[in-house]
Amino acid sequence: MDPVDFERVAASFATFHQEFAQLFGRKEARHRSEQYLRGLLVQQTDRRNAENIAEAIDGATPRSLQRFLTESPWSDEPVIDRLQAYVAQRLNRPDGVFVLDETCFPKKGQKSVGVARQYCGTLGKVANCQMGVFLAYVSDRGHALVDKRLYLPREWTDDPERCQAAGVPKGTGYQSKAELGLAMVRQARTAEHLTGCWVTADEAYGQVPTLRDALDEEGWWYVLEVPCTSPVFDQLAQTEVPAWSGRGRKPTRPRLASGEPRPRTVQAVATSLVVDEWQILTVAEGAQGPRTYHFASQRVWESRDGLPGRACWLVLRRNLDGSEPKYYLSNAPASMALLTMARVGAMRWPIETEFQTEKGETGLDEYEVRSWQGWHHHITLALLAGVF
Repeated sequence: MDPVDFERVAASFATFHQEFAQLFGRKEARHRSEQYLRGLLVQQTDRRNAENIAEAIDGATPRSLQRFLTESPWSDEPVIDRLQAYVAQRLNRPDGVFVLDETCFPKKGQKSVGVARQYCGTLGKVANCQMGVFLAYVSDRGHALVDKRLYLPREWTDDPERCQAAGVPKGTGYQSKAELGLAMVRQARTAEHLTGCWVTADEAYGQVPTLRDALDEEGWWYVLEVPCTSPVFDQLAQTEVPAWSGRGRKPTRPRLASGEPRPRTVQAVATSLVVDEWQILTVAEGAQGPRTYHFASQRVWESRDGLPGRACWLVLRRNLDGSEPKYYLSNAPASMALLTMARVGAMRWPIETEFQTEKGETGLDEYEVRSWQGWHHHITLALLAGVF
């Protein structure tokens, strides 16, 4: 928003900031937090770094704002907790959905914390960038980004000196993106602000069996996208431990019994369905009108090392012209309606909207900090600006 637009909501902004002000510590830090947060909202013409924000905000200096990001000792965790409480008051629904996704931040050089050559979706290619994993909360009342984690590649966690130079907390080990996402889901449940039992994510997360297992064991229902090559059993296959031949060790590991069906890819299962097994469902209202697709579902069993695992739903989606097929696995009860699972899977698109909005409107990706603390401070404030 430009300064004129901001003046129209200045009183609301002051009230909003007071919800969080005490969490930044001393009076000066609280004042800097208001300046920086306001600057993220009103500085639209240039990159929202400390220097440009200072030019837009009376009384601010580049040095004071940069110190607030990189040196001020406030913790981002209590701010995120309060942010989730604030969002809960406005968006909570019993059927709310938690969404996991990542976005990248292209960077030059090698000193910015977590920077590495890795696939960058923003650029559509492998590039030098940082990667953030985010949690969104979505309900029929709206959506917001509510937590974040910085992904550290192994080349960072295997280099303690490099981590120390960037201010990474001692003892921080490697965590996959799925593990970072699971940690945020667990934290949100522990905080007890946001309600809901559903989790959805794209195939980068859905293809990780340990994530699906953990969500299932902890009582979450998920609708997770998986690659087209994911194997499943569309018939329950029997297993057996082979008879001992009398030589060597006795077999202990089961294998598929003779003549039992083998796993098939989810794509193959989808291709084998007849026309009558698909139905047209509208899952949301989009900017261009109703979001309507073909959907189908079938009970299947996960394939684990070639053996049948947990029973689950295979949910299939494609455009009305048959293009862009999507494949999802869900541990929802066998009685769950297809429309409900279809709508949960469609709840993933708002997090993409949030990334676009906050990169464009609150400077989520426009920071110029290198340290662990600087990254977490800036991203937390950008999430606050997004929530406002």
